[in-house]
Amino acid sequence: MNEAQTRREFLQKMKAASMTAMAASIPGVSFLSSCAPGSRVNATADSVILLWMAGGMAHTETFDPKAYAPFSKGMESKRILSTFPSVPTIVDGLSFSEGLEAIGQVMDRGTIIRSYRAADLGHILHTRHQYHWHTCYEPPQPIQPPHIGSWIAKELGPVNPAIPAFIDIGQRFTVGEGEELKAFHSAGFLGSEFGPFSIPDPSTGLESVRPPQGMDLQRFARRHKFYRELVEKGAMQEGSDYQKESLIRSMEQAYRLLKSPEAQAFDLSLEPKESYDIYNTGRFGLGCLMAKRLIQKGARFISVTTEYEPFLGWDTHENGHTRLVDMKKQIDRPVAQLIKDLDESGHLDRTLVILASEFSRDALLEGRPDNKVKDQVFVPDKIDDLKNYGMHRHFTDGCPILMWGGGIKKGLVYGKTADERPCKAITEPVVIDQVHQTIYHALGIPPETHYVVEGRPVYTTPDGGGKAVMDLLG
Repeated sequence: MNEAQTRREFLQKMKAASMTAMAASIPGVSFLSSCAPGSRVNATADSVILLWMAGGMAHTETFDPKAYAPFSKGMESKRILSTFPSVPTIVDGLSFSEGLEAIGQVMDRGTIIRSYRAADLGHILHTRHQYHWHTCYEPPQPIQPPHIGSWIAKELGPVNPAIPAFIDIGQRFTVGEGEELKAFHSAGFLGSEFGPFSIPDPSTGLESVRPPQGMDLQRFARRHKFYRELVEKGAMQEGSDYQKESLIRSMEQAYRLLKSPEAQAFDLSLEPKESYDIYNTGRFGLGCLMAKRLIQKGARFISVTTEYEPFLGWDTHENGHTRLVDMKKQIDRPVAQLIKDLDESGHLDRTLVILASEFSRDALLEGRPDNKVKDQVFVPDKIDDLKNYGMHRHFTDGCPILMWGGGIKKGLVYGKTADERPCKAITEPVVIDQVHQTIYHALGIPPETHYVVEGRPVYTTPDGGGKAVMDLLG
């Protein structure tokens, strides 16, 4: 392939990306205004890192262990509550599942919610529940609600103008259900300038802030100028004037980063080897390392994901136990080191770190006890094969969320799930609009914040009804 072809393909990709961003918004938006710009009264956090356990992380196998039932051929499946023994953490009375010892040792700096309840969305689909978690709105919607990172980017802007306000690390959109994933990785009506700056692979993150191969900075600048002129002159008809202006600003942001020395934050080869080796458990671990570097350079919102790809990662439709052995190795050391590094550098106090998943898993129950849905996985009554040993069905009635920094209480255990099946939330249940509003409260974003889109008010939480869980905040 020659250089001319490479450049043409690059411009085509830029156009396609911009059209995708515009298509995610309301066609013909003519009126968009903030009705509650507010001020950051009593804010305890400036930045957020979301550590996303994509695929449905089983609570009884991770941060909420129950009675341990070791594998034995012919064992009854109904005996399986936890396939790992529990281990103590640094917090008295708090235990995690074996394999998460390092995270357990930093819980004196954070809080665990054990009573998050995912919504009933009918037939359980990962991307539907991920959409709900990330936007706070149940799909489908007549308009595209923004990702929580986009709301935060819009309301607070960048900490450092050279660093994108919303950075998404680790999720590819070329895998299964890629289009469904794109649906909520969007700023929606807020405009593409507030959408995610995507780094699919942190090990090659520097490539994301460089011109394409064969294109030097001067040539890139000329094409950037030409592309902007196309938008300004109306050569692209899709989208409202607001969206087109937002697209131009997003291009300017990308170009500013391209020329900035701050781009070195994306270059993990500059990290000292000792630190790099601690984080290097795979793409997720290196994503945590990049998040640390970016927070230190002034990032506002960063999402780091174990990546959702159907039937891989936490999506344990079989081999639940053996798969989690590997998943724990991927997350335990880097998550703990991220918390320690942010704490030691003084950034944890003003950075809210959240670890969560779309829902949990159970060996037998699909959905929740009072709202069972169609089973998606066959579970034999007796387990003869190790592949059937583990949590393989989707469970929405008790899910853990971990939080550190940004004004969150230290050493707190909030909520409880039952010790026997169904291991559902039995005290202090928390739902998604409370999670979102707690995050917004920590950042000083008022609960009444909303925008008017074609005459309709759209709030950060549905109808502005989200209530922060104040007991989580110090």
